[in-house]
Amino acid sequence: MPHSAPVALNLLDPHSLLASAGALGIFLVMFAETGLLIGFFLPGDSLLFTAGLLCASTNHSAVHLSLPAVLVAAAAGALAGAETGYFIGRGAGQALLTRPDRPRLRDGVHRARTAIQRYGPRRAVVLARFIPVVRTVMNPLAGAIGIPLALFTVWQAIGGLLWTVGLTLAGYALGSRVSGIDHYLLPIVAVIVVVSLIPLAVEVLRRPRRHSGDDHEDCATPEHEGSS
Repeated sequence: MPHSAPVALNLLDPHSLLASAGALGIFLVMFAETGLLIGFFLPGDSLLFTAGLLCASTNHSAVHLSLPAVLVAAAAGALAGAETGYFIGRGAGQALLTRPDRPRLRDGVHRARTAIQRYGPRRAVVLARFIPVVRTVMNPLAGAIGIPLALFTVWQAIGGLLWTVGLTLAGYALGSRVSGIDHYLLPIVAVIVVVSLIPLAVEVLRRPRRHSGDDHEDCATPEHEGSS
């Protein structure tokens, strides 16, 4: 059988990224999306789910990945990235998170602050893993506002494992039960992207009713945030 042509690397296309970089690509994307503010645009949810699907693929012409390798790479990248983001926030302070030239990140910081105020740091750190952009800014924000390192580490690890292992196994379970589903990756990824954006849409729809209050809350951080 002739070898297929190399697949060009496209960071925004999960299938391309997995075909080009495999488990190493998963580690790097998880690390960048959760540890570096420049990684907020990366496709974390769709990448994990697609990786799970490809682990279950029986089509030998398609990309096939090892499930244990994917699980380890995803978890390691997400956990190491969160710790890195925390220390970046602790060192750089809130100035890094409030740059006026990055409105999308500022919006993510606002939602992260709101989550901390509403749920406390433990649940907020866990829930942030499942919301695009918020999972990027939550970790440096936690460091910037002084959430204790031990508390943050425990709960980011719990959230990181639930997110990476849960989405990967969900993709694997679907791929194991539906034959040839890897042929329909594009519409599946589109559905995942839409579902992952639902929390953002809900927040946008709710914001006009409490806009003035939010602007006031965004200017200050509750004193008890780090001790909840």
